[in-house]
Amino acid sequence: MKQNDLHSRTKSYAIRIIRLYSALPKSTEAQVIGKQFLRSGTSIGAHYAEASRSRSDAEFVSKLQIGLQELQETKYWIELLFEAEIIAENRVEGLLQETNELIAIFVSIVKKVKSRN
Repeated sequence: MKQNDLHSRTKSYAIRIIRLYSALPKSTEAQVIGKQFLRSGTSIGAHYAEASRSRSDAEFVSKLQIGLQELQETKYWIELLFEAEIIAENRVEGLLQETNELIAIFVSIVKKVKSRN
């Protein structure tokens, strides 16, 4: 995957996160979970952008691993939103699939870079 493709993909992901957050009910529990979801989900692209400007492979891997942690956290919040019946599962299926795909991509990149060293 090309660097610009992943940059665009992580930005599109953040926009989807923002839109879903905006559509959440205004109940206290939805907003508390939603804010956590919003923070973790929108930070992934930022971590990828930082990784892209890294000065070394070690720094690159470190930034990507932080992004990977944020993806895992976002996945947790998405699952919690539908398992707690705050939002219908069919509303987040595509986002959950994209989360899993981004996790796989980040893991693959980290493994590839680590194997070079």
